[in-house]
Amino acid sequence: MSDATLPASRLRESLSYLNWLYNPFHGLDASGIYELLATSSPTERGLYLNLGFWRDASNLDDASDALAMLVGETAELGPEDRVLDCGFGFGDQDILWAQTLKPGHITGLNITASQVEVARRRVSQLGLDEQIDLRQGSATAMPIESASVDKVVAVECAFHFRSREHFLREAWRVLRPGGRLVLADIIPMPGVRGFPARLEQRVSWRLVSGKFAIPPENAYTRPTYHSKLAMSGFEQIRVESIREHVYAPLHRFLAEHPETLERLHPMARLPAKLALRFEPTSVYRGLDYVLACARKPKQLPRPGHRP
Repeated sequence: MSDATLPASRLRESLSYLNWLYNPFHGLDASGIYELLATSSPTERGLYLNLGFWRDASNLDDASDALAMLVGETAELGPEDRVLDCGFGFGDQDILWAQTLKPGHITGLNITASQVEVARRRVSQLGLDEQIDLRQGSATAMPIESASVDKVVAVECAFHFRSREHFLREAWRVLRPGGRLVLADIIPMPGVRGFPARLEQRVSWRLVSGKFAIPPENAYTRPTYHSKLAMSGFEQIRVESIREHVYAPLHRFLAEHPETLERLHPMARLPAKLALRFEPTSVYRGLDYVLACARKPKQLPRPGHRP
């Protein structure tokens, strides 16, 4: 890129951020958001874009690793497993799992072309090509054979899928009998009493869902989440809220370490800094964060009897 075109490119990027974040009549789909964010990760060591799991973490990199490990360990990833990771971002979690939990093979699906390109390059540089195969593809129309994987995982991305139910059906299809599904996911909180608190909930959820491409059909609480997993054919279902280890500690960390936000695009810093002026109980009142896990039955129902 020439010196003349570089300022023009930066201007277009800034205008795209301005339109996305500040225009109430404009939104982006998930792929458009991540193409715009590119590699502007607030982490130092990696390129994570997740919120992190902060139970024992003291910085964003460790919290991001901890969230990936929580999903991987809940899925019981191990040497014999063929794993499907949906929405792998820049491949940070797949690299981490390959180096620590050492599953037999990881296939990744991601619809964002730029992320796939960067993630493949990072995997290749580490010599993990034989263990990790990252592909561009949809989690709701998986180019994966039926009953071909042992574990399906999705770290902080299933809320984008249109819809999560289509993803659950596809996950059930590609899993072998006895296979496990694990997701770290964002959903709305159950409604509360009192108009001010209820209004705060609605505003909190709508701000996030509107700007981060969460379709209305994915906006349901934990009991419905459980029911949808059951209706998709899964058993041994658990949908656990871990929000206390996500939102408030992340908020505190960013307030204490505002330099972290300097790694974001300048247009993205203002809303982030504005949010830090409020208490996390208000900012995140409408947002739940769940760890969901379930199994595909080992003995499948007879034809015509599947839920």
